[in-house]
Amino acid sequence: MTDHPVLKPGAVAVVTGAASGIGLAAASRFAALGLKVGMADLPGARLDEAAARVPGAVAVGVDVSRIDEVRALEARVRRELGDVDVLMNNAGIQPGSRMLEDRDNWRRILDVNLWGIINGSQVFAPAMVARGAPGLIINTGSKQGITAPPGDPAYNVSKAAVRTFTESLQHDLRNRPGCAITAHLLIPGFVFTPLAAQGRTEKPAAAWTADQTVGFMLTSLAAGDFYILCPDNDATRPVDERRIAWSAGDIIHNRPPLSRWHPEHSAAFTAFLQSRDSP
Repeated sequence: MTDHPVLKPGAVAVVTGAASGIGLAAASRFAALGLKVGMADLPGARLDEAAARVPGAVAVGVDVSRIDEVRALEARVRRELGDVDVLMNNAGIQPGSRMLEDRDNWRRILDVNLWGIINGSQVFAPAMVARGAPGLIINTGSKQGITAPPGDPAYNVSKAAVRTFTESLQHDLRNRPGCAITAHLLIPGFVFTPLAAQGRTEKPAAAWTADQTVGFMLTSLAAGDFYILCPDNDATRPVDERRIAWSAGDIIHNRPPLSRWHPEHSAAFTAFLQSRDSP
């Protein structure tokens, strides 16, 4: 079985950040499974062109950082498509940031990447829960929110917060009497999307496509996974496990933070990565 039972003909899915990349791939796959799809992204030609590629999709221009616009999205989808069964909070940006500078970027990254997911969950989830029917909330995180590689601290902070929010959301949902909604954290690997392209026009060999990532997501949802930890053509599951375990070990062993990139610990990390020891 590769598809979750909620993902069936006639169900309704809403995908934010749907104009390109993983969001567009997810909207396309949901539509192919017979779902009615609401595609949300910033208004404009890019969203309209993407929606034209997804049969029957309803395109809604939305800034997910603005809760009034998210409320309008929920009302329009419910009016035109019906009650929502699947919410994929996927919208995200990565304009770049520096630790002590780029305040405007910090604000916008947190507004979209974190508050967009909080807004989507708080606006859509109450009605989804109240129906008593099974449903899915899928929030797009990042490996950068777990291992926090140097280079873009605002993005890392936003995705670390998404992880914590989604873990807490799932805990809350599973403890609500009669609730059949489950939350899931999508953790993509290296995916060739407009967000990650950085000027490249051809997919790097190490990257997965957005379609591969969504295919892995669907299989993981069918298996009931909360953490949808995606590999790519460079990082296998064992490699990801060791990177994550080493990051947690910084706390356990009182190493410097981000010790993978610390000159006194980088060799030990490389040896750990290449070992066969259980992480």
